[in-house]
Amino acid sequence: MSETRYTKDHEWVRVDGGVATVGITQYAAEQLGDVVFVELPKVGKAVEKGGEAAVVESVKAASEVYAPISGEIVEVNGAIEGEPAKVNAEPMGGGWFIKLKVKDAAEVSALMTEAQYQDYVKGL
Repeated sequence: MSETRYTKDHEWVRVDGGVATVGITQYAAEQLGDVVFVELPKVGKAVEKGGEAAVVESVKAASEVYAPISGEIVEVNGAIEGEPAKVNAEPMGGGWFIKLKVKDAAEVSALMTEAQYQDYVKGL
């Protein structure tokens, strides 16, 4: 079972066999409100840690989803383009955004653990 890591921008990343699945946290989904549109990048695009990886629009605002780590996009979740509400319903599961080929495993280790993220959210 792979460990989930978190960013201060409320993205999560779960690595399995050198491929990282990326999404937004339950907290982020709640803050956004009802998601009405998702724009995903093209497979093959290289993203840098902290760079824009996707765009999500809700009834409240449009927001960027940032890459928690650097890598090459190997898969996008087309299901959320057709059904953006899935991001709200399953932010930590079926509402994932992209899968990346991990460029530097040390970037994953540098992210917050679940306990650290929970403490961070409590302080907001």
